[in-house]
Amino acid sequence: MYIAKNLKFIRKRENLTQSDFAKKIGINRSLVGAYEEGRAEPKLKTLMTIAKLFAYSLDSLVSTELEKVKNDDIYRVDVPGNSLRILPIAIDRGEDRELVSLVPIKAAAGYTAGYGDVDYIESLPRFMMPFPELPQDRTYRVFQIQGESMLPLLSGSYILCEYVQDWKSIRSDECYVLLTKDDGVVYKRVINRIDDGQELLLKSDNPKFEPFAIPVDQVLEIWKAVGYTSFQLPDGNYQPVGMQELTQLVMEMKRELDDIRPGRVN
Repeated sequence: MYIAKNLKFIRKRENLTQSDFAKKIGINRSLVGAYEEGRAEPKLKTLMTIAKLFAYSLDSLVSTELEKVKNDDIYRVDVPGNSLRILPIAIDRGEDRELVSLVPIKAAAGYTAGYGDVDYIESLPRFMMPFPELPQDRTYRVFQIQGESMLPLLSGSYILCEYVQDWKSIRSDECYVLLTKDDGVVYKRVINRIDDGQELLLKSDNPKFEPFAIPVDQVLEIWKAVGYTSFQLPDGNYQPVGMQELTQLVMEMKRELDDIRPGRVN
């Protein structure tokens, strides 16, 4: 919780005295001092007023130490992806650590409606992050995928993802899980077209599926894929789609050559 530090940082950044700051957000000056010293915490309504007035997201006011961020513009609400809401997360209160929530296939439909509900997020399966390769100061979530659009990644695989706050930071041709208004949870390779047309192009790794564009105002959340887990082991006979087609072509050419060899009787 960085509320105290962030309120003081924002006030000084705007060159405001505690009295000026209090007048802007409609509270007593003494409360500003109490907030900045950590003796009291502002109510949600006050936090929302501060967030709206100074164009920050509620999430960043609470969970990010803005003074240590080189460019805190990525936490401003005029950037696609930021919103005046706190990202719900599950917490192990005994260890005071953030837990990773898992969204299985059977819960995907409910996640579209409950993604902003703390009680719903805490009702999902959750666990502590066991992988030392991943930074512990990030927010992660696991989504189970279905379908064949991202082969060779098999249906039923679990995608480990990191929360994306700034959608402009999306790197083209990398994989992301998107929560969309119409299609629910979608796992695709993304081409970033936010600056050009306020849209994202979603591509499948399986060439049988055509890419399609989605406007950013249809997207609710974006999570960057950082790894996956699957309990379906390869059978040893799998070949990429491109290799299968090449093998079939070579076999057909061989048959044709056999048919036209001199002395061959058909």
